[in-house]
Amino acid sequence: MNVFRPARCLLSGSSISKFRPRVRCRNFHISPNLYERQGDPNFSIVKASKEGVGENELDTDLGSENFKKYTPEELEALQRKYTPGQLKAIEAGEAAIDLEDLEKHGVIRTDLGRLSYFDDLSQLRPVVDRPQHYEGPHDPSWRVLTHEERTELWNKAYREAVLEDPLPEPKTPEEAEAQEARKHGGDPIAEMKADARTPYYMGSNGPIPREHSHDLRAPGLPRNFMSDDKPKVPVKKAVHEEEADPRDPEGVYDRLIKQTGLTLDQIMDYKVKILVQHRVVNQTRLGKIASIYMLAVAGNGNGRLGIGEAKGQETEETSNNAKIAAIRAMQPIPRYEERTIFGEVEGKVSAAEVKLMCRPPGFGLRCQHLIFEMARAAGIHDLAARVPRSRNKMNTVKAAYQALLKQRIPEEIARGRGKKLVDVRKVYYAGRV
Repeated sequence: MNVFRPARCLLSGSSISKFRPRVRCRNFHISPNLYERQGDPNFSIVKASKEGVGENELDTDLGSENFKKYTPEELEALQRKYTPGQLKAIEAGEAAIDLEDLEKHGVIRTDLGRLSYFDDLSQLRPVVDRPQHYEGPHDPSWRVLTHEERTELWNKAYREAVLEDPLPEPKTPEEAEAQEARKHGGDPIAEMKADARTPYYMGSNGPIPREHSHDLRAPGLPRNFMSDDKPKVPVKKAVHEEEADPRDPEGVYDRLIKQTGLTLDQIMDYKVKILVQHRVVNQTRLGKIASIYMLAVAGNGNGRLGIGEAKGQETEETSNNAKIAAIRAMQPIPRYEERTIFGEVEGKVSAAEVKLMCRPPGFGLRCQHLIFEMARAAGIHDLAARVPRSRNKMNTVKAAYQALLKQRIPEEIARGRGKKLVDVRKVYYAGRV
């Protein structure tokens, strides 16, 4: 709302009353300004009480709903898992965290430049995490086999592998001697079977079987790599008519599915639309050859966008080729708060210039229909655009796509200035981390 405030100025020695509009100016972010926070009790400074509270502790219940204390059952489970010294370290680390900062300023980012806030402890990362020892119930007294124990178990597994594949009765003394020497080593197939069966760890009840342990090496041959008893399954030729999906009966996306690994459901969920379509003519020595030009845009509605071009004689075939080309060319588009762009960006292709500007929540997409469709396909909800010069449709789409890819995210600005990420976001985004 505009508030009019009278202002007086002197012109030619006479006093003339003048009105000028006083416009409320603020940055485009959702954090409240300082004057809006002065009367808010949630933003008041919480001081430490004198009785029973240290200098660095806060006598407040901030975060009591989202960050609750441990229950007796949880404390008992932690005591079984950690030593008393580790528990004290955990409590000291949690006490050092400012709950007010977590409640009021901590924001979990989901945009392209997000940080790795949480780790999925149910999955192992081979570079950082230690390998899993074995699958099954935890054995507190497990240990790695010694060289003597592993040698003894390997010899036992080798002899069992030799007995599984006996040779025919020897007819000469040389064959009998070779079979006797085979029991002590020299059979490559039996050696591979012994390597695949020898355990790694020793438990309370003896060696832990390989089926319950984690192999640190690359997977070898299967256990039954020499068995010829498997019945051969006849390979049936797939009939295209039986496997055809009713949504794609002609198999337009079959090649795209094989090359990209996408499913037909994912392809159908993409927002794909033809933005530019016109007739073109190519002059050759045989005369004028007319064809159709199409430009399509494709996006998943969650930060990915691509454009594709195609020419052809048939309208339907050209349309499919342009859509497939747009799906192949999809690239990630940076989004601030998953709704708008970072700052203001410009793009220029030939004589067409496009300027894109970020806008606050609820502003909407106030731009021409070509940029509107591109923003909606990329998942951008608040955007303003200007096209001051040429309005050529093809160049406008390409310039807008170029501008979206030219955004500078806060991480890049921080690295360029040699500062921390929080400094950049404090300046441009009011401290929201």
